[in-house]
Formats: sequence, structure tokens, C-alpha cells
Amino acid sequence: MRISEILSANAVLANVKAKNKKQLLTELAELAAKQTNLDKNVIIDALIERERLGTTGIGYGVALPHTRLAKLKKIFCAFARTEPVDFESVDAKPVDLIFLLLVPEDAGADHLKALAKLSRLLRNEPAVLSLRQGKTAKELYNTIIKYDTED
Repeated sequence: MRISEILSANAVLANVKAKNKKQLLTELAELAAKQTNLDKNVIIDALIERERLGTTGIGYGVALPHTRLAKLKKIFCAFARTEPVDFESVDAKPVDLIFLLLVPEDAGADHLKALAKLSRLLRNEPAVLSLRQGKTAKELYNTIIKYDTED
């Protein structure tokens, strides 16, 4: 699986100005709702419920909010670079890079493969540095594609 199979250029946001975790998740859910034809409230509720199980802020300024959705037909991914937001991350540091991952309820191993792929990209220091320096959504998308390698 490649990130380019689940992330489109129109699912990348640059310079998001959310004030808190819920506002950030809401903005990502609105983007996802437009592109998946799902109700944004269903997406927001599922993401918030997932966060109650434990934060998806994995540290180093990175978060990977993800959830399963019954009516979703295929995996959907979005990316946002934001002003630092308290995401209740495991290292207690604010988040500025966020990959949203929505998967169909029956996605099985594909859910884990997608999470692993995104995690691998976010452990790549040159990729993360480029994502933090990108100014436009197009630059951010091109960076993700540049560092999107085969397994």
C-alpha cells in the first residue's frame, strides 16, 4: 500500500488555525465529510469516541487520529499542518502535523497497514522537516508523495 492510494491532493490542508483538539478534529471531519459523502457529525463523534480510548497524539508534534466507520466504502486519508495544538499527546507536546485516517468497518489488516505506512513516514526526519517547512497544500502533498515508498 502506498499513501498516494488513500490520500488525494484535495485532502491536504496547510496552515490550519484550530484553537484546540476538538476544533481540529471538526475541521478534518468536515473535509472528510465532503469527500466521502458521510455525515460530518458521524465522523466527529467516531473520532472523539476513539480519542476517549486513548490519545492518538503519538509524540514529536504528530497525531494520527483514526477510526472505523460502517458506511465508508474505502479508506480515506487527510493531512493537515496546523499551528501547534494541545492534543493530549503521549509526550505532552503540542501537535502540528496530523494524518486523519478513516477506514471501513470491515477493513481488517488494511487499517493496520495504513497506520503503519503513515507512522513510517512520520518517523522519517527529512520528511517531517519538509512537512513543517511546506507553505502550501500542494507543497505538503508533494512532500508526502516524495517520501511515499513501496513496502
